[in-house]
Amino acid sequence: MHPRLVALGWDPAWELARSTVALDDLEPARVATQHRGGYVLCTAGGDASAVVSGRLRHGSRTAAAFPVVGDWVLVREGVIHAVLPRRTAFSRKVAWAATEEQVAAANVDVVFVVAALDTAPNLRRLERYLTVAYESGAEPVVLLNKSDLCPDVGAAQAAVREIAPGTPVHALSALAGDGLAVLDAYCRPGRTAVFLGPSGVGKTTLLNTLTGADRPTAAVLEDGRGRHTTTHRELVLVNGRGLVIDTPGMRELQLWDADAGLSAVFADIDALAGACRFGDCTHEAEPGCAIRAAIGAGRLDPERYASYRKLEREEAHVTKKRDALALSEEKRLRKIFARSIRRAGWRGQD
Repeated sequence: MHPRLVALGWDPAWELARSTVALDDLEPARVATQHRGGYVLCTAGGDASAVVSGRLRHGSRTAAAFPVVGDWVLVREGVIHAVLPRRTAFSRKVAWAATEEQVAAANVDVVFVVAALDTAPNLRRLERYLTVAYESGAEPVVLLNKSDLCPDVGAAQAAVREIAPGTPVHALSALAGDGLAVLDAYCRPGRTAVFLGPSGVGKTTLLNTLTGADRPTAAVLEDGRGRHTTTHRELVLVNGRGLVIDTPGMRELQLWDADAGLSAVFADIDALAGACRFGDCTHEAEPGCAIRAAIGAGRLDPERYASYRKLEREEAHVTKKRDALALSEEKRLRKIFARSIRRAGWRGQD
């Protein structure tokens, strides 16, 4: 295997996936950036521009099937002919569409969920981001940046660990250089990390620290919101530290097929629900409700439970819309098939 491809994350499993594609003269490459007119790929010979083939374009039934940053693709002479199956995918629902998935990054090993400690951590936002991170299949890690601006870092970490049991939570300061050594455990050669979080939490500063580059950082407004400085996703190769995908800050992060993510983040609530007297308990007024008992006893934060219910309703709504769309598409294809059968019968009678 070519050393540069190995540095980009290529391994024997990817080689095996490549061997299943019929065309032997295609070369592997990894998507570094995506633009309206095409892609920039990292190849064995260096960076190269590329576009998708006509067959791949017309054969992709959804936008999620097109190459995204982090994907491994097979290319020939600047044309992408195939996308290898993704190991992990960080997806969200497109905000303006009822049932459209947007894959923001692919083949990620670790998701750094970044929050800032210049104000109290937004626990409800962290629960949402962690749900998406767990659903992706990658390893979630919470980074509490700007620890130098927090009067009680220990209390802030404890509050986050309370809503993220089992998830590593690290406090650091990218600007002051404190606590950055913890990143070495996750950023290793051949591994890919992505920074996830709203604008203003210091994602770009963290990336600058890792890469030694000097990307512009966000000015933070008086209300704590940051202006977007990263305008597109980009895969960056970091010497000795694997790869990092820089993503724009997200004003909205809507769930997409996040049932497993919800179960991972809210495992405590799932366990309580399983202890209710009735299997179909709505946790409203039924006797023997373990969730209401836990809230009453102070063992379950009612705000955490409200957050869970909100995300659960959002997931159920998206699933219902997606299933209805799939049923509609199935009916359409059946009609086309039936019409073709009838036409074939008419031709046979002639």
